[in-house]
Amino acid sequence: MVADAERLISAIKNTQFSRRTFLGSAAALAVTGSSGAASSISPPLPVQSINHMTISVSDPAASLAWYQGLFGMPIAARQGNTSVLQVGDGPQFIAIGGSPSENPRITHLCLAIENFDDERTVQILAEHGVAATTESGPMQSRVRMRGEEFGGAASGTPELYFGDRDGIVVQLQDTSYCGGAGLLGEDCLATPEPAPSSGLLTLHEFNHFTLFVSDQARSMAFYQSLFGMQVDTYQGALPVMRIGAGKQFLAMPAVPPLAGRIHHASLAVADFDVDRIFSVLEGYGLTVLEGASSADGPLQAYVTMRGSDRGGATEGTPELYFTDPDGILIQLQDLSYCGGNGYLGDECGTVENPTGRNN
Repeated sequence: MVADAERLISAIKNTQFSRRTFLGSAAALAVTGSSGAASSISPPLPVQSINHMTISVSDPAASLAWYQGLFGMPIAARQGNTSVLQVGDGPQFIAIGGSPSENPRITHLCLAIENFDDERTVQILAEHGVAATTESGPMQSRVRMRGEEFGGAASGTPELYFGDRDGIVVQLQDTSYCGGAGLLGEDCLATPEPAPSSGLLTLHEFNHFTLFVSDQARSMAFYQSLFGMQVDTYQGALPVMRIGAGKQFLAMPAVPPLAGRIHHASLAVADFDVDRIFSVLEGYGLTVLEGASSADGPLQAYVTMRGSDRGGATEGTPELYFTDPDGILIQLQDLSYCGGNGYLGDECGTVENPTGRNN
């Protein structure tokens, strides 16, 4: 599965887009104006940032030890058997599911909105075609009341999940949400439980997610109508949908055979240096694949060079990937990375004058 997915994304990265796919991108942007702006009108649910991701793994205890050994992330909260690993200074986190899974993957991503109110948010989603149910399938939403037995409030901490048009599960929470107790899930450990070691690399924040969708234009129109997510940069034919006012973003290539999955998550490190990170990963037991553009199994690392034809630097913008013990794909980039030009991918455009587009 990893190999098949990687071959497809490799094709995408080499701009093997059909004219129909590119025109689909343009159609999605047409709903927001020729500049790619999500209009000057505030969207119904202005997203401020990425909050977290939850991964389902085959051996939760082993994965917890592995991630803490590499990144030194402390435990900020516990949701029953699920461990909440703080990213940077929080409230961002990676949650490692507490039950063994036969289908390891990134189960969902969470986006943060201000003044979160679950009832109001469910209503807004319904107005955009997402039915309020007890499930989170395609175009369905549900609210889970996480009780004290799972580290929530006594009366329940409301957690809202919905499935997008391809069934990708997105959670929406308050900007203060840290995976803890309290009505907003904002009450985490005053002093996080330290990792057994300081780790080998330090994560500062999430950078982006890449979602495989069946129809790029349709998916972009859906997300932009709800969240805004203006486009200020392209990676060739692939629009970069900005989250909030920072550098975080979503990318949605059309990959119909694998639609409905989160392909990878990207996290930010300081002083990004490919050779240094490869040395760390090799010392941690990963195999560095020289000249590869994909992984075909767990515990592998590789780098691709995104050229000017895909909005990168002329000499190539290095983008570094590795797979964890279950083959879950993670990307690492510099804190300044915004998906744009320059060696560090730190040169992005504006909504009025986006960069990197193939004409």
